[in-house]
Amino acid sequence: MKKKIRVGLLWHSADSANLGVGALTFSQITLAERAATTAGVELEFLLIGWGRDQIAYSKPIVGSCQINFKRFSLRDRKLVDAFRSCDLVLDIGEGDSFSDIYGAKRLTYLIGSKLYALVLKKPLVMSPQTLGPFKGKIAAWCADFVMNRSRVVCSRDVLSTEYFRSRSLKARFHEAIDVAFALPFKMLEKSAGRVSVGLNVSGLLWAGGYSGKNQFGLTFDYRAMIERLVEFFIAQPDVDLYLVSHVVPDNRVEEDDLHAAREIAGKFPSVRVVDKFENPSSAKSFISGLDYFVGARMHACIAAFSSGVAVVPMAYSRKFRGLFSTLDYPYVADCFSDDAEHVYGLITRSFHERAEIATKVAEGNVKAQQRLDGYVALLAEVFEEAANA
Repeated sequence: MKKKIRVGLLWHSADSANLGVGALTFSQITLAERAATTAGVELEFLLIGWGRDQIAYSKPIVGSCQINFKRFSLRDRKLVDAFRSCDLVLDIGEGDSFSDIYGAKRLTYLIGSKLYALVLKKPLVMSPQTLGPFKGKIAAWCADFVMNRSRVVCSRDVLSTEYFRSRSLKARFHEAIDVAFALPFKMLEKSAGRVSVGLNVSGLLWAGGYSGKNQFGLTFDYRAMIERLVEFFIAQPDVDLYLVSHVVPDNRVEEDDLHAAREIAGKFPSVRVVDKFENPSSAKSFISGLDYFVGARMHACIAAFSSGVAVVPMAYSRKFRGLFSTLDYPYVADCFSDDAEHVYGLITRSFHERAEIATKVAEGNVKAQQRLDGYVALLAEVFEEAANA
């Protein structure tokens, strides 16, 4: 009989309004189960993160534990009990939250949750994620502390690797790629005789960030750029433009891609607003049927890339450039360093060169799969160690 191992999936969620977090979760499970087959073990997963407490999941997920202030401050022991029930912890950091760019409060939860695992002597694997940036010295020191005590630290891009190596840490390190390249989906056929273009408008950038004042330091007016791109695409012959949302929270308008899409459709009635997706795989399946994609949500762009669609990500942080440069993919619009004309020119020119770009996408996917194979091999080793502990 195979030994059963309970894996705590820290900063994962199966019901997040951000489909990127869900994509990380279901992809992580897919890859972990591949590794479990190699290691000869059986896995069950406990989700730990912002998501609500729930036990009505299908196997292999056995439940979830919400991180909140009461539990984090030990006024409620459920978080401790959740960590204690696990044999090891895979921490994805919500992909890009191991940084202080989103504020001290979020980083405090990210660091503190890792300390729970370490204090309880649970092997901690920092799964492929963005490492940094850290603007503050205290934040950087705290990040170094938990990385140095992790079983292994994995980056998902070359810039994160450079950051890790710049800190002279002793932890075991592995460079992989974003696990969402492994998200299962159903490939859809392209529309015959029409060109289907997907445009993902970030509700967060549309609102100017949480501050409403260009929080991410874009070099141009994001709303004006989006409207200019919409005008370009709807003027092209035989083009159907779809506004594709990837983050649709119930009550946070400043993050809501669908709210932004409906505003745009009110001004440009010929665009097609895609309804809220049921899950990350259904979003990826829809995107796979497009001919060209532009987006500011990185996991929407990964969905396009990993399903073979020519894509131009609109980067608002270094995580985009780091990830796609790892795959030798140059078609990234750098919205915090390139000016408006450069970004507009890249996106419109790439639309006309989409067949050539799709070839580069295919080459990049080969590299991504090789990196995923390396990560699976690493997980198999970790699972074998846990089984023999």
